[in-house]
Amino acid sequence: MSKKSPEPLLWLLFSAGGMAAALLVPVLLLLFGIAFPLGWLPAPDHAHLLSVLRHPLTKVVLFGLCVLCLFHWAHRFRYTLYDGLQLRRLSGLINVFCYGGAVLGSVAAGCVLFRV
Repeated sequence: MSKKSPEPLLWLLFSAGGMAAALLVPVLLLLFGIAFPLGWLPAPDHAHLLSVLRHPLTKVVLFGLCVLCLFHWAHRFRYTLYDGLQLRRLSGLINVFCYGGAVLGSVAAGCVLFRV
């Protein structure tokens, strides 16, 4: 019996995270980093943003964005260390560092988002 590898799931998280990072993060950065501070668009008031953030669907979407971006980073960084720096002999430690960091970051994001 062959041992099943988690590699397909990791590649799925990598590609989904790349897609989310490419489509959603630039929009959020444009709005909250440029358009609202420069006055190009009227900035929503604090009470409105807080009410939007308290909606369960918004929390789930932001949590999903954080999780997918973190796993995208973890997979990309893992292969950068493997192929770029040729550190294949440390594969176990690299896996724990990369994917463990993504899991810890996801838990932290969940704690922050679902506590509001």
